[in-house]
Amino acid sequence: MNLARGAHNGAVRGTSRQAAAGAALAVAGPAALTAVLVPLGAGQSRDYVFLFVALVSALGVTFGLRSALLGAAASFLLVDFFFVEPLHTLTIADSTDLVNLVVFFGAAGLVGGLGSRRRSAEQRSQALAERLQVANRELAQRNREQADAAAMAVRLARAQQQVHLLEESDRIRRDFLANVSHELRTPLGSVLTGSTALAGRGDLPEGAREELQAIAAEARRLGRLVDDMLDMARIEAHALDLRLDTVDLTHAVDAAVERLQRGNPRREVTVQAPEGALDVVADWDRLGQVLDNLLANADHYAPAGTPVAVSVAPGVRDMAVLFVTDSGPGVAPDLRERIFERFVHGDADKPGTGLGLAIVKGLVEAQGGRVWVEDNPDGPGARFGMALPAA
Repeated sequence: MNLARGAHNGAVRGTSRQAAAGAALAVAGPAALTAVLVPLGAGQSRDYVFLFVALVSALGVTFGLRSALLGAAASFLLVDFFFVEPLHTLTIADSTDLVNLVVFFGAAGLVGGLGSRRRSAEQRSQALAERLQVANRELAQRNREQADAAAMAVRLARAQQQVHLLEESDRIRRDFLANVSHELRTPLGSVLTGSTALAGRGDLPEGAREELQAIAAEARRLGRLVDDMLDMARIEAHALDLRLDTVDLTHAVDAAVERLQRGNPRREVTVQAPEGALDVVADWDRLGQVLDNLLANADHYAPAGTPVAVSVAPGVRDMAVLFVTDSGPGVAPDLRERIFERFVHGDADKPGTGLGLAIVKGLVEAQGGRVWVEDNPDGPGARFGMALPAA
């Protein structure tokens, strides 16, 4: 539509310019011809009238009826003034002047009318050709737009199909992981129960007892790994069952420190907390799991004989903040963005399952908080921070 309107406006402007040019030549042409003929003594003969008739005819053929009539009027006045006796007057002295007038305007009307018709036909043909060109361009543009839209639809359909396949693949992976982890629980429980019961018998040789205790320890380690895998499957599937309530963060830290020292009595843990309760909104069991993982990570990487420091304090924007600091090798800057991903280890010399910190991140974010890691401000090592909504 815009292309057609532009073509029409262009045609109108072209017609206006041509009409103005025809009017100018209708006046200037006879004047120029007169300027040429007067010095030649054309006043002695009226044969040059035919030159003006030819000029008027040319104007009619080229510019149409209006230019021809204007040129005829100008030619008649110039011929009568410069070439018809009495000279230099505009009087009609005899019938020759009337004949000239009739010839000029007759030729102008005949030739101009024919030229005008021809010109109108050319203009209509040109306008039709321009409209056809505009229609062809619009059709080509619409075809391109339709082709682009079709290509976009195909790409969108392919992208949606790929997303669906990825989602389905991820669902199958999570289901497989959950099913395998669940199926492992039963034989691991049997191994742990049987090995523990046999190790408790008093008639066993000491070597056999130590082997059974090692089997029980490995069974417990595999059980924790299975539990971690199930937790990761629930976190990634957004299927965590949280029971949010008001929890004293200081009390949760004391309980986690007690659990750590039962497993490793030689590890010193210092706790710095404000007096009184520091309440947060959290799930007690999941908060305890987060604290156990953070303390176990610090105990795993901290050198023997060095303490693990825990501090809790009110934060900003209605948050409570907890820090767990160790004196271990720390976390390289290029790993800090990835340390909370699955199967990423901070120290290749002391590898773990690579799931503990990923579970920490998933559980904390599910409870409306966030976690991060930074350098130990008091020396070597790492400091893991956690913020939870205050109650």
